[in-house]
Amino acid sequence: MTQSIGRPSHAAATPAEITSRKSLLVVALCWFAIFAEGYDVGVLGAILPALATDPVWKLTPLELGAMGSYTVIGMLIGGIVVGTLSELYGRKPLFMGCLSLFAACMIATSLAPTPFWFAVSRFVAGLGLGGIIPVAAALTVEYSPKSRKSFNYGLMYSGYSLGILAAALFSRGFLAEYGWRVIVLFGAAPLLVVPVFYFLLPESVESLVLRGKHRQAAETATRMGIAVPKTVQRNRKGPGWSAVLKTIFARDKAFETICFWVGLFLGLLLVYGLAQWLPQIMRKNGYDLGDSLLFLAVFSLSSAIGGIVLGTWADRFGIKRTVALSYLVGAIGIAALTFKSSIVLNYVFVAIAGFGTVSASLILTGFLAQRLDPTIRSAGTGFALSFSRIGALTGPLLGGFIASTNLAPEWNFYIFAAVAALAALATVLIPSSTRAS
Repeated sequence: MTQSIGRPSHAAATPAEITSRKSLLVVALCWFAIFAEGYDVGVLGAILPALATDPVWKLTPLELGAMGSYTVIGMLIGGIVVGTLSELYGRKPLFMGCLSLFAACMIATSLAPTPFWFAVSRFVAGLGLGGIIPVAAALTVEYSPKSRKSFNYGLMYSGYSLGILAAALFSRGFLAEYGWRVIVLFGAAPLLVVPVFYFLLPESVESLVLRGKHRQAAETATRMGIAVPKTVQRNRKGPGWSAVLKTIFARDKAFETICFWVGLFLGLLLVYGLAQWLPQIMRKNGYDLGDSLLFLAVFSLSSAIGGIVLGTWADRFGIKRTVALSYLVGAIGIAALTFKSSIVLNYVFVAIAGFGTVSASLILTGFLAQRLDPTIRSAGTGFALSFSRIGALTGPLLGGFIASTNLAPEWNFYIFAAVAALAALATVLIPSSTRAS
């Protein structure tokens, strides 16, 4: 069987061809989907100042914090469900379905007549959003050369931060004149390019073999210039929910899984807490709406660049060391925002915070995907990210709680800096392994 589904020698692609053409096609398509997700997630933080002053809805700070939590609850469920279903029924169709679902929900959100329907649309969108990252992670890792897995992952995931950046810039340019509904509606644009994914995105070879579709696996492997992993060839049935949990919490993997899950929990708490509340916090510090949105833009741009840079460093110096140091640098950048500085210097500190928190979290997610068995790569990533969504749920609520008290704005930065330091500790504790450097 190994010979029949392996890559024929005359059709084999050289490593250069795999790197420059085949793997980058997958990275580009996954990048676009992650960009769309970043816009969807970032748009709430960008329109939060407008929602906070909406004369009709009259939302309290805690209600504003809950607005972001509805999406995260959906993502928590979606990560587990879609991650597992993608192993059973194929990664490509689930990926396209998730993209279509959350993009369509942006239309519903823009038309929401009340906060209740806003919340419902955000929850349903979260189901699709939660499934995008596990499948994108699995596809990117599978179709990337070993020497560039972290770089390709960082490049792919830079779309997330750039999506948040686009939300901030689009809001800065049009929010005051057109209102928040137009800003949200723009997030439905990915619906127009879903057919492109159908024709260009390859199905996972790992998934095809796992589901017994060996002929399609051989054809896809030949076209994409890869070989079928032997660990997948020995399996014939797709994993169920219990099988995934038994694998990742086996005696020799349980501590590693806990470290990854805790690190990602804390990382997403930072990402979602800062992304949603940074503009509002800076407004409370005395900046106007335009400058406050620029802080979010700088935060997002630096994290996008940081993902690519950290990916390069991780491939060269080791992933665990790079991620842990990045979290520590991010903690310093966040803590530095407590000092009264010029706006330019604060932009620098915000850039350091984005570089050292969002970037570290995305490289840590790629590290997890590399360490998982190929037969549960998507499902295992989905379970981990769904647990970490509790952190993403906590971040906006934590910011809302602080905003509802009489604490000074700098307490936001003290708390988030401590979270970043704890994420560094969780990363350091991940056991060493020969499966990923």
